[in-house]
Amino acid sequence: MLSLRRLLQPRTVRLVRTSTTVGATPAEDASPASESVDTASRPRKFKPRRPNISRAHPREWHRPLAFGVLPAYDEALKYIKADSETLKGEVRNLYAKLEEAKAAPDADAEVIRKLEKKIDILEVQSHVNLPEVRWKVKNGMADMSSAVDRHIIERRWREEGRLDELMERVHQMFVVPDVVPHLHPSLDVRVTYPEYISGRSHSDSSDKRQHKLVEPGTFLDPEQTIRPPKLYTDVFHTDTRLYTLLMVDPDVPDEANHTFQTYLHWLQPNVALSATSPSPIDVNTHTEYIPPHPQKGTPYHRYTILLLPQKAHITVPIFDKDQRHAFSVRDFIEKYELDLSAGGGAFMWREVWSNAVTTIYSDIIGVEEPRYGKPPKPDRYAGSKGRNKYFKY
Repeated sequence: MLSLRRLLQPRTVRLVRTSTTVGATPAEDASPASESVDTASRPRKFKPRRPNISRAHPREWHRPLAFGVLPAYDEALKYIKADSETLKGEVRNLYAKLEEAKAAPDADAEVIRKLEKKIDILEVQSHVNLPEVRWKVKNGMADMSSAVDRHIIERRWREEGRLDELMERVHQMFVVPDVVPHLHPSLDVRVTYPEYISGRSHSDSSDKRQHKLVEPGTFLDPEQTIRPPKLYTDVFHTDTRLYTLLMVDPDVPDEANHTFQTYLHWLQPNVALSATSPSPIDVNTHTEYIPPHPQKGTPYHRYTILLLPQKAHITVPIFDKDQRHAFSVRDFIEKYELDLSAGGGAFMWREVWSNAVTTIYSDIIGVEEPRYGKPPKPDRYAGSKGRNKYFKY
């Protein structure tokens, strides 16, 4: 009932601008001691003898115990390999039946489909328990063109907590239903932003901060999100499908109606994704990215990224900076026939106002920064102030 009320009734909020003129914040005097860097406490970085394990620098799996050290381990490996060979034999027999079914003059499409589906299942089962396969996937050497590697990665995403954590944050913080009516992710979206360093300016050309993986629902500083994030995806379908990327903020004050409205930060239609698509994806060629800028005096803002499945190629006009307010995600989905039931991806985090927002308004958006606060309470005794209430003149 609570979610239904939130969906049917707009949230009311009494926020008023306290000042439209934002004064320059005086810079704090930094003492020489604060500018000095304690290099003695930093660990020294030694060049490793060989690079870390990755797809660019792969390694081969070696059994952790020599043969004969632990007989139970030897028997387990023998059993796993024997089971794998048995399943591979079944796959070969099914391939022979499949060729016969296709060569038959009255080929039955339903029989062929069932045989192909069974072959796909058995091919995964014949490799999924092999220790060398699991070791390569766990150490970042997965091949997304391989059905067994995709199966292991998808099962880890669905069963080891990452998807559960995302859905928990999305529902706890009412992204559903405030942004979209329902959400059923079918692909994994990971977001990275630079780590936060106090006092670092976005205009610093020497900024070489390392990007860190963001957890769903966490708080970021507006200074971290001035530049677009890097988006990494794990896609589990082999065919190429089109998606629309949206980044919105549903918590921008709507002063006229005493409620909140949605602001469009980023838009990229026709993003082609498949299991073998490169990551991070290139999505900054349509409606340009405008950094999050939570207004001063407002509660935290929920910044939401959506990858919505398309049914076909769509043509969407580019949104200018002055066309981003009052954006309706539901109307956009309906207008371009995006299919929420087909899955897609999602991510969200939170931000509150900081000094970096003032810079974003002046340098990037180019408008005066608003400030909000609670409306002043009426003074019931204003008429009696300055008058002696005990004597009448």
